[in-house]
Amino acid sequence: MTRITSLLLAFLLWSAIPAVAEPTIDWAAPGPHEVVSEASATHTIYRPSPLTQRHPVIIWGNGTGATPSVYVGLLRHWASHGFIVAAANTPNSGSGNEMLAGISYLTAENARPSSPYFGHVDVNRVGASGHSQGGGGAIAAGADPRVSTTVPIQPGPLGSVNALHGPMFIVSGQLDLVVVPLLLVVPRYNAATHIPAVYGELAGATHTTPTGNGGGYRGPTTAWFRLWLANDTRARSEFLGPDSTCGLCTSPAWSDVRRNALIPRT
Repeated sequence: MTRITSLLLAFLLWSAIPAVAEPTIDWAAPGPHEVVSEASATHTIYRPSPLTQRHPVIIWGNGTGATPSVYVGLLRHWASHGFIVAAANTPNSGSGNEMLAGISYLTAENARPSSPYFGHVDVNRVGASGHSQGGGGAIAAGADPRVSTTVPIQPGPLGSVNALHGPMFIVSGQLDLVVVPLLLVVPRYNAATHIPAVYGELAGATHTTPTGNGGGYRGPTTAWFRLWLANDTRARSEFLGPDSTCGLCTSPAWSDVRRNALIPRT
């Protein structure tokens, strides 16, 4: 992608989200939707209930040796904010292929008249996220044209940031001794010169902080997905605009926040 194309992408993404004053939202608090889960041989789906509209999709990859149940609080939280979350039932999701199968499954269900998902899946708004090996899988999956944005959490080494084509929010843990921020995460952020990208290092976080309900990652990742997958203007100020007013930039919960040149400051 050329520099001119990248600047045009940033402009289009920015202009598509209206700049209007919105109240401050606690994105770490539960969303307005009730949540149900459904398991298949390959995926566990967490979704709003009932399905009465078209919902964006988040595909998820677990860390090595883990299953969706390890992250159930976080995945249910995203679903409560209006997302259909397809979590791959595998402890090895680094290739991204297992995660992408979730898009294929939901696309088929969205087109099947007898399915509860019929007409309720927004297959044009898909985000990819995962932890550790699954974070690398999210980057790998993000190269697929069906994926609009990526949120790698303490990502493993697989996947190429250079292959991404949509905004990325890449996060690390200040005390993570497995995926060391300056050695393994910051360089991947630095490689994202062709897409809008934000890097965040969560203060005091270890490699297990994202498990359970997602800890301090829960709120900002929810806001990111609401911004880029739902055009939710309430999440705009968390990441965009001047450094002095960007919510993530000014939060003491984050020990290091960086935004590249394609994140608008005005």
